[in-house]
Amino acid sequence: MRTQTVAIAVAACLAISACGQSASNSIEAPITNEREEVPPIPPPATAPDARTPLGQPSQERESKSVEAAAQVVQDYAELVEHHRLDEAANLWTDKASAADFAKQLPPEMHVEIGKLGQTEGAAGSIYTTVPVLFSGESYRKPANVILRRINDVPGSTEEQRHWHIERVDWKSAD
Repeated sequence: MRTQTVAIAVAACLAISACGQSASNSIEAPITNEREEVPPIPPPATAPDARTPLGQPSQERESKSVEAAAQVVQDYAELVEHHRLDEAANLWTDKASAADFAKQLPPEMHVEIGKLGQTEGAAGSIYTTVPVLFSGESYRKPANVILRRINDVPGSTEEQRHWHIERVDWKSAD
């Protein structure tokens, strides 16, 4: 009986102390059954245009990995698909070569990246090849994108130590 009396007294004390709490400790918003209004999802036909930012190119370009080289190819493809050829040319070692290559592409095209290979070293540089498929409505053309990165050698610039597209070699469609 004594245990019940103590339990009742403790419960009463807790109830009284809860009544004396300030409003700052209470729940700020009442619980309601109303659903928040969700903004509508834009239709898929609204594609980005030249004014829509694509985000910054990946900072992964600084890495020596083949995944970093593939990211450069992915960044290039996104820029080309959105007709931002001047920005895309910045991912090439030689901007004139980039402009010549861009002239060969159809206006509406997509790029699919294939299986990544290994890196190879040569005279202070690292090279890798990324297989791709350029495709459009009636266009399918496989190619190898050859990328180069200067090793961390004395005299190399920060920009040279990033992956750049050296050239694109078209493959025969087997």
